Amino acid sequence: MLRYRLIFNPAAGRGTSTQSLPRIERLLTSYSLNFDLVYTERPWHAAELAREAAQEGCDVVVAVGGDGTVNEVLNGLMTIPSGDKNSRPALGVLCTGQGNDFAYGMGIPIDLEAGCKALAHGYRRTVDVGHVISSDHPEGRYFGNGIGIGFDAVVGFLASKMTRLSGFPAYLVAVLKTVFLYYKAPLSRIEYDDQLITQPSLMISIMNGRRMGGGFHMAPSSKPNDGLLDLCIAREVNRLRIFSLIPHFLRGTQATQEPICMTRARHVVVTALKGVLPAHADGETVCTAAERLEVELLPSQIEVISSPPEEVT
Repeated sequence: MLRYRLIFNPAAGRGTSTQSLPRIERLLTSYSLNFDLVYTERPWHAAELAREAAQEGCDVVVAVGGDGTVNEVLNGLMTIPSGDKNSRPALGVLCTGQGNDFAYGMGIPIDLEAGCKALAHGYRRTVDVGHVISSDHPEGRYFGNGIGIGFDAVVGFLASKMTRLSGFPAYLVAVLKTVFLYYKAPLSRIEYDDQLITQPSLMISIMNGRRMGGGFHMAPSSKPNDGLLDLCIAREVNRLRIFSLIPHFLRGTQATQEPICMTRARHVVVTALKGVLPAHADGETVCTAAERLEVELLPSQIEVISSPPEEVT
């Protein structure tokens, strides 16, 4: 019988995730799954717990929380070499956070009942994983959904500080605030595979998934198993033009707009020629003022428990 280790973050969803725990345990028990549960107690603890679960021979490690919890669990599992005698477990997700963008991009149900059903049915897909290194974060960090550099990084920083709003509304308000706080783009050199763009770049999103902020479709055509990162690059525009672009990002139609460049690559290097680069990975801060970031895609790295393809919309 497969062994499941649930890594539960009680701080996810601004502390509301604890309310979901009895329901999760009841649902998983009804499917007769062999699972146990551990709690995170501090930042980066989920990564440690995931590594321990792998070393103890668990078959599936389930992140119970939001995108930050998933990112930590992913980083913990990636420390286990693929093909090692302590083989890398599959990654499961039960969504109790705010954005749940990783789950959305991987075809993992957002609804808890459907998520528990997916764990029980055990459909697996092998997906790519990204890795980012910054000039002030040389040890790097793995990511499953995406890297945000510039405007969308500042949006994430602001959203995380809000206390009265959560989820997509918090990100939307943060976008509006960021328009007035961060609109002077750094002069950036963007090297991707054998291509080069040098321009003041308001925003550089490097995606393995499809969405950020719970509703902004940065790469609507992205596939997490195609061996490529999807890039969404916005050159500097004035505030009024930023406002006019927001509906396009909500619909995923920004590729039709002149300030936006959409492309794909395996390897990306972004250098600030003037100004600095704030960046996040899966919503978690990588740096606030880096001079250089290097992003690489690692193909076919980990199995994810998701809905079967015919159930993914």
